[in-house]
Amino acid sequence: MAHAVFVLDLKGKSIINRHYRGELAPNIPQRFYSLLIEKEEESLSPIIIDDSISYIYVKHNNLYFLAVTNNNADASMLLSFLYKLIEVFTDYFKEVEEESVRDNFTIVYELLDEMMDFGYPQTTESQVLQEFITQESHKLELSKNDVHVPASVTGAVSWRKEGIKYRKNELFLDVIESINLLVASNGTILRSEIVGAMKVRCFLSGMPELRLGLNDRVQFQSKGRDLQGQKAIEMEDVTFHQCVKLSKFETDRTISFVPPDGEFELMSYRLNTNVKPIIWVEAIVESHKGSRVEYMVKAKSQFKERSTAVNVSICVPVPPDADSPKFRASVGSVAYAPEKDCIVWTIKQFPGGKEYYLRAHFGLPSLAEDQEATKPPITVNFEIPYFTVSGIQIRYLKIVDKSGYQAIPWVRYLTKSGDYQIKSNVTDYMIGEGGKKQAVKK
Repeated sequence: MAHAVFVLDLKGKSIINRHYRGELAPNIPQRFYSLLIEKEEESLSPIIIDDSISYIYVKHNNLYFLAVTNNNADASMLLSFLYKLIEVFTDYFKEVEEESVRDNFTIVYELLDEMMDFGYPQTTESQVLQEFITQESHKLELSKNDVHVPASVTGAVSWRKEGIKYRKNELFLDVIESINLLVASNGTILRSEIVGAMKVRCFLSGMPELRLGLNDRVQFQSKGRDLQGQKAIEMEDVTFHQCVKLSKFETDRTISFVPPDGEFELMSYRLNTNVKPIIWVEAIVESHKGSRVEYMVKAKSQFKERSTAVNVSICVPVPPDADSPKFRASVGSVAYAPEKDCIVWTIKQFPGGKEYYLRAHFGLPSLAEDQEATKPPITVNFEIPYFTVSGIQIRYLKIVDKSGYQAIPWVRYLTKSGDYQIKSNVTDYMIGEGGKKQAVKK
């Protein structure tokens, strides 16, 4: 329960505020800003408690969204409400910043009144709000008889309005997984996780109910092996859209839901697991003292041959004073990016089980004898369609509607790089007098 909601600028001045209970002192924004300044040197959290008053806030662009309560309120609920408020403002104003809030203060006040009642969140779905809160001024001239509340506000399914019709009924489900990986120079995996999401685009008529089943290997926050003895997929931090019937999921692991119209995220999850590098990159550097440096880079795809990575981009760091670049690659295109101090090797298609090579040559007019031991990591970006690194699969996707129309569900899988770094996986050699090669100790 919130006593008030504020939208503040970066100096703590109130731009918009709505008091729902009238029990707070008038200097709340100033006190919040003072507490924020005091805690700058500490580890900031989104909740500040002072003298039995809780300040729950989110910073977005040049604004602070602040909910204040002096009761033992559910902080996570109010924090979720603030994020939902920003999401709704974004749908209305495109860019949520101080100027857009000031320019649309009438709409902002209407949204605050409809989204929260006496301090309790109620209607928070943008599609529903846009049915009866519009930006046209003529809506103020409507008579009381013309004003109506959409059925979705008072019904059990507040995120979907009734009477939706499509000539062609389709549903698109994308399972997208991002790999966050950090590999040490000796090949040891320092950090490895998979962040996944199921994103839906819904173009279905009526009020359909969908049932989605995952493969038997998937387990949620439980360790062990499945019935076939295979290692289970242990998902953590699983979050569902509010349309999912959690009771149904808890009993038989079926994801049952009435979908919102249009695009939304059905589910997100995370897996802490040791992932073998999908694309492995190593480099050999030959430094010719005081004149030039040569790079021999090898990239290897370590996934099954039937899959192909696309839009692969490999960034290999080079000295900041490098010049006169020359490249020769077995595949793809190579460019020198001086603003990033790196070689960018682009490969449009990289099939599984393949190795490619790149040789690069640079002049070094001001090569220092003692180069820094710490080098920036090699970074890799890629996408692999029709592939999930975790092994998660959609076993079935059923669409049930009372009218019995035919609908086509489309499922797509995609694995892509997130924060994917190979930490200075570079072997240096110094070419001395007589062409003798010596390894440089790191």
